[in-house]
Amino acid sequence: MVSRMRLVCSACSREAPADRPASLCPCGKPFYVEYDLESIRNSWDRAVLNSRAPNLWRYREILPLDAGEEPVSLGEGMTPVILLERLGAGLGLSRLYLKDEAQNPTGTFKARGMSVAVSRARSLGIERFVIPSAGNAAGALAAYAARAGLQVLAVMPADTPRANPMECRIAGARVLLLEGTIADCGRVARVKAREEGWFDMSTLKEPYRVEGKKTMGYELAEQFAWRLPDVILYPTGGGTGLIGMWKAFREMEALGWIDGRRPRMVVVQAAGCAPLVEAFTRGLPAGVEIEHPRTVASGLRVPKALGDFIILDIVRRSGGTALAVTDEELLAAVAELNAEEGLFPCPEGAACWAACKRLAAAGWIRPEETVVLFNTGTGMKYLDVYARRLPGLGLSL
Repeated sequence: MVSRMRLVCSACSREAPADRPASLCPCGKPFYVEYDLESIRNSWDRAVLNSRAPNLWRYREILPLDAGEEPVSLGEGMTPVILLERLGAGLGLSRLYLKDEAQNPTGTFKARGMSVAVSRARSLGIERFVIPSAGNAAGALAAYAARAGLQVLAVMPADTPRANPMECRIAGARVLLLEGTIADCGRVARVKAREEGWFDMSTLKEPYRVEGKKTMGYELAEQFAWRLPDVILYPTGGGTGLIGMWKAFREMEALGWIDGRRPRMVVVQAAGCAPLVEAFTRGLPAGVEIEHPRTVASGLRVPKALGDFIILDIVRRSGGTALAVTDEELLAAVAELNAEEGLFPCPEGAACWAACKRLAAAGWIRPEETVVLFNTGTGMKYLDVYARRLPGLGLSL
C-alpha cells in the first residue's frame, strides 16, 4: 500500500514518506496524499462500484487504507442529492440540488474525514488525539475514536452549540472549553500536543482528513452519471471539503472517469467572519485574519484557514466566486429550506441557499445550469441557537 502512496507538500512540493505519522511540511503548509494513479487506472474500473456498499469506502483503491485492513467505519458517505423542486422553481432553476451531508453518522460531513483519518492513524500506531474544533469535527472524532478504542481531547470555544461538547463527552472524550475562537483553541491544542504527546488532528495539519472529504467529489460525479455540476456552493470555514473535492476531480480525470470540465466553485461565508471573501474581492493570494469573528454558524467562525491559499486558487481557477451572507439571511434560509423542502439544515448549509438566491438574481447562475448546494450538517445540533434567534426573525419554533 505504502509503495503506491506518498505525501507531497501543497506549496513547495517536498515529498515525505507515508509509512509514518505526518503533520505539516517543514515549510508550514499542508501535505497532500498522492497515489500512483496510472497503476490504479490500469487495475480499477469504476464499473465495480455497482456491486459495492453505499458508503465512502467503496472508493478504497484511492483511499489510504492498507490491503486487508478494515476501516474504522460507521457507514459514512453516499449521502443523497435532493432536487429542490419548489425552491428552484422560484428562481427559474430546474436543476437545483442539495447534497445532504446531515445524513452521515454524527450528523455532519465531518464523519467522512474522521473515518479515514482515524483509520490511517490506527494503522500508524497513533492512539491519542487532540483537536481544536468549532464543534462538529470534535464530535465526529470522538465517535470514530470510540469505535477504534482510542482517546480524544477536544478543545472548543465556550460558546459552541451545546450539543457538540455533549456528544464528545458521551463518547468518552475529554472536553476543554475556552473563551475565544477556534484560533485560540488551536494554540492550546498545539501546546497539549507538544507537552503531553497528543497527536494534533487539526484541519489540514494531518493529511488524511481531506482524503475522506474528497469522497464528496467522487459521489457527486457518480450521482450525476460522471458529469460534474456546473456550479457548487460550499460553506467554507477551514475549507477541507472544497479542497478535497477539487483533488477528487483531478484524480478522477487521471483515472479516465471524467473529462477536464470543472464546476465553478463558490465559497460561502458569514458576513461576520469572511476572510476568504475579503481576500478574493481584494485579489489577495491568501486570506486575511478576522480579529473579532461573529456568526451563529460556528463552523464558519474560522478567523483564518490554514489552506486559504489553496481555496482561493481553486475558486479563481474554476471561474468561481466568494460571497458572504448575514446571520439574518442564513437563519431565514434555515426556515425556508425546512418549510419549502422539508430539510432541516445547519446554518452553514443554509448559507448556501441564501447565497444561491443572490447569484441567481444577479444572473451569475443561469437557468439551464446544474447547481449543487452543500448542507454540511443537521440543524438538530443548533437547537439552542435556533431557539434564541429564529423567534427574533418572526419565526416561531
